[in-house]
Amino acid sequence: MAEPQYDYYHQRKNTPSTSKILAISTIVPFGASLLILAFLSLTVTVIGLAVATPLLVFFSPILVPAALLIGFAVAGFLASGACGITSLSSFAWMASYLRHSRLPEQLQCAKDRAQETLGDLAQRTKEAAESGISKAQEMTQSTAHEVGKAQEGNRTSS
Repeated sequence: MAEPQYDYYHQRKNTPSTSKILAISTIVPFGASLLILAFLSLTVTVIGLAVATPLLVFFSPILVPAALLIGFAVAGFLASGACGITSLSSFAWMASYLRHSRLPEQLQCAKDRAQETLGDLAQRTKEAAESGISKAQEMTQSTAHEVGKAQEGNRTSS
């Protein structure tokens, strides 16, 4: 009887839990969208820089637009890096969370303890009911015996 529980435990250990599936289904789209935003930001920044470089060379005397262009290019690279780092850290957090998650094992242990306690309670209730029934039968028999004696005593005295 111990082997089916052992097999059940190892079988449950290899199956993904609901919390893990929920974590994956939440983090994967979030991380993927951040990676797409990082790629788009980098692409737009590189294209903008490639288009604006000749303009910067031809209009070098105009420093204010050049400074703005450089500022926007730096901002684009920083935004791309921020989105990329955020998505990578999200994936790293998800991997760490799933690796260290022990909640399903704790829930299974609590469930086993609850079933054990309920089984003990059912057994005690059954024993108490049987004891009560036997006491009631004894009382009924003793009462019937006393009533029988009283009736015999009434017959002899009449």
